Amino acid sequence: MPKAASQVLAAILADAAAGRFPVSDGGVTILPQPSARDAGVIAFTGHSVIFADADPTWTAGQLTADDPFAAPLRPEFLCALARHTGRVAHQSDMLACAAALPGAPPTELTPDADPAHPRISRALRHRDEVRTWLVPGGVVTVGRGIAGRWEVSVEVGEEARGAGLGRTLATAARHLVPDGAPLWAQISPGNAASVRAFLAAGFVPVGAEALLDLP
Repeated sequence: MPKAASQVLAAILADAAAGRFPVSDGGVTILPQPSARDAGVIAFTGHSVIFADADPTWTAGQLTADDPFAAPLRPEFLCALARHTGRVAHQSDMLACAAALPGAPPTELTPDADPAHPRISRALRHRDEVRTWLVPGGVVTVGRGIAGRWEVSVEVGEEARGAGLGRTLATAARHLVPDGAPLWAQISPGNAASVRAFLAAGFVPVGAEALLDLP
């Protein structure tokens, strides 16, 4: 079943990356987890996808009927789902996507594979096939996350902020994603600098995402 769930979720994400979204009807698609690691909720406009190893009837019963459009990302639902599955609910992130770009990235990058690096260590907990590059003051990682999609994370040191490095690294990642695949980013809405950087790099918001991590 996880393989089938992964394929279904991968197809939903591929459609969203191409601008084809689920019907905005207040509906919810409930799937098993695509992997033992990944569980959570992805909300598109008017339709949400819940992927967790919980009985679908129980899951549907936890959703409040007064606002079906917002219910899957409400804190009370996420906390109930986290308790039920033995996981920890995290914040809702903006989910954005960008197409791959051809050619070399716009800045010189140094490959790095040191698992002791904090950004690399964090990426390895959430992604497979992680690849990392460094520049003075910054780091960018690309790896396979939910349902095998390619995801990017960027970190800019305090001393290098305010000079456009975040935008440069987010743009560079679009040149680094393998096989011309779409590239996904999960961005904290409160991190306005990061939101601006990814938007400036051509990433388009497609929804919101809340993940449930293992404790």
